[in-house]
Amino acid sequence: MAKTVIIVDDSKAVVAMAELAVGELIQSGIIEFKSYLNPLKLLEALQNGSENFDLLISDINMPELNGLELAKSIKSIDKHKTKPIIILTTESSNEIKMAGKEIGVTGWMVKPFSDEKLVKSIKMVLGV
Repeated sequence: MAKTVIIVDDSKAVVAMAELAVGELIQSGIIEFKSYLNPLKLLEALQNGSENFDLLISDINMPELNGLELAKSIKSIDKHKTKPIIILTTESSNEIKMAGKEIGVTGWMVKPFSDEKLVKSIKMVLGV
């Protein structure tokens, strides 16, 4: 059964690049790929149970709710406490990485990302 990977990023271009990068994983049925441009819509869907994921990939700098706030909110939902979250961002300071680690973020990837690195990270985190 395909694992659900959700990306949340306010940039349509980043979402499109990520989807292209994981195209082979989608085609082979390893993952189901979903995207959200608005982190609040994703959080609402997770809270009301209409959405689920095996891996979340999130930007940090987004309007209304940043990626670390989103991760913290998701980790407070029992059903999602232990689910992996990879941050995909231009932010690379140690302070912000430590804040992510304290929240329980699984990994950190700096933009621009390579297709290979994204695919490798997804495979590693999901064990596929």
